Amino acid sequence: MSNFDIITPDLPESVADATVVKWHKNAGESVKRDEILVEIETDKVVLEVPAVTDGVLETVLQPEGATVISKQLLGKLSTVTATETEVKEVQTQELTPAERHNANLTYDGVNENLSPGIRRLIAEHDLDVSKIKGSGVGGRITREDVERFITQNLQPESAVENLAEISTATIATYRTEKRVPMTRLRKRIAERLLEAKNSTAMLTTFNEVDMQPIMHLRKTYGEKFEKQHGARLGFMSFYIKAVVEALKRYPEINASIDGDDIIYHNYFDISIAVSTPRGLVTPVLRNCDKLSMADIEKEIKALAEKGRDGKLTVEDLTGGNFTITNGGVFGSLMSTPIINPPQSAILGMHAIKDRPVALDGQVVIRPMMYLALSYDHRLIDGRESVGFLVTVKELLEDPTRLLLEV
Repeated sequence: MSNFDIITPDLPESVADATVVKWHKNAGESVKRDEILVEIETDKVVLEVPAVTDGVLETVLQPEGATVISKQLLGKLSTVTATETEVKEVQTQELTPAERHNANLTYDGVNENLSPGIRRLIAEHDLDVSKIKGSGVGGRITREDVERFITQNLQPESAVENLAEISTATIATYRTEKRVPMTRLRKRIAERLLEAKNSTAMLTTFNEVDMQPIMHLRKTYGEKFEKQHGARLGFMSFYIKAVVEALKRYPEINASIDGDDIIYHNYFDISIAVSTPRGLVTPVLRNCDKLSMADIEKEIKALAEKGRDGKLTVEDLTGGNFTITNGGVFGSLMSTPIINPPQSAILGMHAIKDRPVALDGQVVIRPMMYLALSYDHRLIDGRESVGFLVTVKELLEDPTRLLLEV
């Protein structure tokens, strides 16, 4: 039998520490090579630590919720051959219950084979470990063994005595509270939102766009586009193309403030706000001015899938000169998006709704969408912000101009 250390992977340079989010195995459970043992969460990404070999998770040194640093020891993995396991099981079966109990105890009377959760369960019910028969590997006690022992030894007298308490607890379940610590990602989101509110002179301007031309294009060419490129023709590729063209005309919105300097970027890296089970993240779509609409759709789909599966890397989330957020997918009709520092502006897209509008002196029903541009007034004046938003509106209402760049 040999032991292997379970080590925290190297954290990115900008990340000092991380949090142990979840152990997928308990101490004493067998594992297969490359099976995920534990998840480590930083303020940007979630890192997975796999098993380096087949074996048994011997000990867990850093429980869930613990803060760890790079190369810190998380636990130990032992490799147990089939012969060793069989010998141990035979030796355990030959012992009396008292001897088996003593054999499983360390010098201070704590069963080293018990996971922290099982120890806690035994302590809560004040149980005698020697009376519990283990059904796990090598006679180890599992949670099912403890729960079975509690059920079989529950006395009717104690059930009657606690009847009033049980009834009260049942009623109390309708007014329960649950307190859980914030995840590192949620903490980081909160910090950046407060940073944006407190360190920028943020202002929001609005406009609306008639989406009829784009919806007509998608209806006419959507099926051919998907067959030829293997990607669905969505709205986001139109939004990004329009934003890139508008950024070319208004370079201040593609710039950022660094101390007393203004940094103008001659490239177009667009951050796309993506909602994931762990929180809002903004992966970056790079060099958007050089991507076709098919490339944009494929990149967005790949980033969205990585975000949902928790596979985004630090590189995916680093950089970005401008952000697009689409609250319309959740039904939002209007919002004031918050800038993503150190960027200077963010464009919010919203739900497309049929509304009556005046067109050539007539009231007609059109699929309309509100646009919202939040910007840092320290760098961007009203003329640039309104001009940028009007350009995006005009390009979306006449998509042919996207091809001609006029």
